[in-house]
Amino acid sequence: MNTDIDRERGVLSPADRAYLLGDREMSHDQSKRNAEARIRRRIRAAVLDFDLFLHTLAKKDRRQVFEEAATDEEFLAGLRAMLAFAYLGLEESGTDFETVLEPAVRSCEEFLAASGDERVSVDVRFDVETTVESSLSGVVSRLEAGDPVTPRELFTVVMQGDHDPAVHDRVVIADADADADDLRDGFLERLAGYLEGELRYVTDSRAVIDLEGE
Repeated sequence: MNTDIDRERGVLSPADRAYLLGDREMSHDQSKRNAEARIRRRIRAAVLDFDLFLHTLAKKDRRQVFEEAATDEEFLAGLRAMLAFAYLGLEESGTDFETVLEPAVRSCEEFLAASGDERVSVDVRFDVETTVESSLSGVVSRLEAGDPVTPRELFTVVMQGDHDPAVHDRVVIADADADADDLRDGFLERLAGYLEGELRYVTDSRAVIDLEGE
């Protein structure tokens, strides 16, 4: 999670970022509601702007936006978060992500083929299979007991919002097969930064986030 408030303005102003990160106090409930409504409007307006980007932004400009994507982890993390935000929002509204993903991928593949003077038939398949491995209450219980959790479990607790891991003195992280790369790819560093903790690696498969607790 990117917690740099003073980045150049995008969808959000620095003041908006400070509010979302809890670094800006609102003295009145109406001020909070106004800030939240403003942020919602900006998100919707930004989404609508992507239609304009897709159809009018010059190819050279699009390429320059993405030219360092392979090595810019912060940018890649932002792209993942953008897709995750869309996926989560659509699923919560009862709209399948595939209804957005499938025509988007198909039209782009057809455009790329036409650029090379080819015509293609595109088959887009998007399958998600979910297996329940642990309950959120179980993860919270392990946090309270000081037992290890995986990076993704910790992220889920942070996103869900009912339990604040920062109330503990420390969080112990141990990898699982699906999370092995998350111990070293910057994911934990961003989580630790968001929780205002200090990350230290105990072994290649174990880490600790030291927190102030309450």
